[in-house]
Amino acid sequence: MSGAYDLAPERLTVGAVGPVGRRLFLLQCREGPTLLTVKVEKQQVSAMADLLARVVRELDRPGHLPDDLPLEEPTEPAWVVGTVGVTYDEAEDRIVLVIEELVTEGETGAIARLSVTREQAASFAILATRLVESGRPPCPLCGSPLDPSGHACPRTNGHRPPAA
Repeated sequence: MSGAYDLAPERLTVGAVGPVGRRLFLLQCREGPTLLTVKVEKQQVSAMADLLARVVRELDRPGHLPDDLPLEEPTEPAWVVGTVGVTYDEAEDRIVLVIEELVTEGETGAIARLSVTREQAASFAILATRLVESGRPPCPLCGSPLDPSGHACPRTNGHRPPAA
């Protein structure tokens, strides 16, 4: 789906639907009547949290952070995120998230430019970190998520189960 979004959202959040281990991660923002929901990978959520936290730390301390921001219905994603970039617009004192749709070679995908406040960025970073940490614990040997049903750890070469 091609399209361009240039938004200064009043609301920016991240969440997941589904059971742990099979969650669908979603980034969602709203500007007026426009609600944009996109699918992101857990690693992308973690990377965005790290990037936004780093940018916010370099700026003046943010003001009041938005409270709990659950996902809004509908949660059906418009597209799947391929790449994410973060910049700072000094003139507007806004942090800009640039997210691009995952596409196959030769196709043109959607792009969203989300211009958010320091408070929104800080809140997103906190929420995203909590969301990622609420999932399955990592294997102490390989770092892959541990499944309740078992884990075939490549570091053990099949000789012993990983310690939880």
